Amino acid sequence: MLKEYDPVSVKLSGSYIPMTDLEGSSESDDEFNVVSERRPIHSRKEEEESILGTSPVGTEKWRNLFAYWMLGLTNNFAYVIMLSAAHDILSKDFHGGGDDPGNGTASNGSNPRDCNTMSTGTILLADIIPSLIIKAIVPFITFGSHHQRITVVVIACSISFILVGAAVNEVMAIIGVACASLSSGLGEVTFLPYTSNFHRNTVSAWSSGTGGAGVFGALSYAGLTAIGLTPRATVFSMLVVPIIMSLNFWVVLEHPRGKRCCSRNHSYSQELQLEHLESSLTLKEKFRYVPRLLKFMIPLGIVYIGEYLINQGLMELVYFPSLSWLDHHEQYRWYQVIYQVGVMISRSSVHCFQIHHIWITSVLQWVNVILFLSTAITAWIGSIWVVFILIIWEGLLGGAAYVNTFYRIAMEVPQSHKHFAMSITTLADTTGIAIAGVIAIPVHNLICDLPL
Repeated sequence: MLKEYDPVSVKLSGSYIPMTDLEGSSESDDEFNVVSERRPIHSRKEEEESILGTSPVGTEKWRNLFAYWMLGLTNNFAYVIMLSAAHDILSKDFHGGGDDPGNGTASNGSNPRDCNTMSTGTILLADIIPSLIIKAIVPFITFGSHHQRITVVVIACSISFILVGAAVNEVMAIIGVACASLSSGLGEVTFLPYTSNFHRNTVSAWSSGTGGAGVFGALSYAGLTAIGLTPRATVFSMLVVPIIMSLNFWVVLEHPRGKRCCSRNHSYSQELQLEHLESSLTLKEKFRYVPRLLKFMIPLGIVYIGEYLINQGLMELVYFPSLSWLDHHEQYRWYQVIYQVGVMISRSSVHCFQIHHIWITSVLQWVNVILFLSTAITAWIGSIWVVFILIIWEGLLGGAAYVNTFYRIAMEVPQSHKHFAMSITTLADTTGIAIAGVIAIPVHNLICDLPL
């Protein structure tokens, strides 16, 4: 039972002292700038919302919802661009062998399957391993303030576009892709847990924005190359993305208490109260709580293994050479667009349709893996339109697993553990993607060695 203490308790020497115990202490009042008036407390959630200055239950300011949608969009944009450009980055037209005029008409060798020497799974690994490392460390060892982390995110995102756009060999391009991974990974473990300071609707806004990143990222890359821009020029044009991210975090988003995260008016007491809510768990408590989160993490990870095995291991091998209106490069680009449309739709659907048993999406996604594997080997699907339908279904399942997982965490996990739960669960999808990348490379090589 919550005792009738003032909403703010100050953490001193590992213990929590109610404000009533600080009354009469001028030293404490001066140091922490707190008000020791007793106020009625109705619930723990209201207590935390009172501390944070967030909107009441059931509402959130439109500017914050918009800001979080845009942050989801811009945080995942570089990641999506690198995956959409994966087939181009690994082709001889992108580096070394000359600059592709944008159509990507050159073939990659004499193999009848028109395989690249390296699987796009290579790009996937470069686009996920740095993110995996960040997500494994940050939930347990917090470092830097939110605005310091976001500064790193913006810089890494900018560097990624510059390196890939200027790449003269595969190594330089892969380093650029790794910078994009670092940016998106650090951004996710910063932005997503930060939603615990707002109404839970910001989770769905973030998820919808990440889905939008898939569509707008893949569509912008496919569209700009289709109208004649080279892949290099298209990548350079994406440098506007980190600028948009900066504006939304530092200008549009209304931080707790209505103060910007780096405002001089943000008092020490407010910083202390936020730090208490976000970091009160010890390292031992965090490790002990992880098993309770496995019911969210395991199904999500399984979905993502299947999803990205399809996207970066099998999708490039589902090729229709008889099409006169789309060559191999273009088919791969539009596969990515269609997949991302499915992801965006499902990530925006949690208020209309909720899935309580995430494992269902895991089973259905692996049915898709079997279908794509069989057609990559035998080419039994004769129409690209059937593949388009399967791809959008794949995206719907992946997006649904993601948004419903984090929405359930927002609904079911206690506020005191929510920040950590959000951070560590992001590790599940990233681990799944990394495993998919490892599997995709040998699968690609085995299929490419088979006769068509």
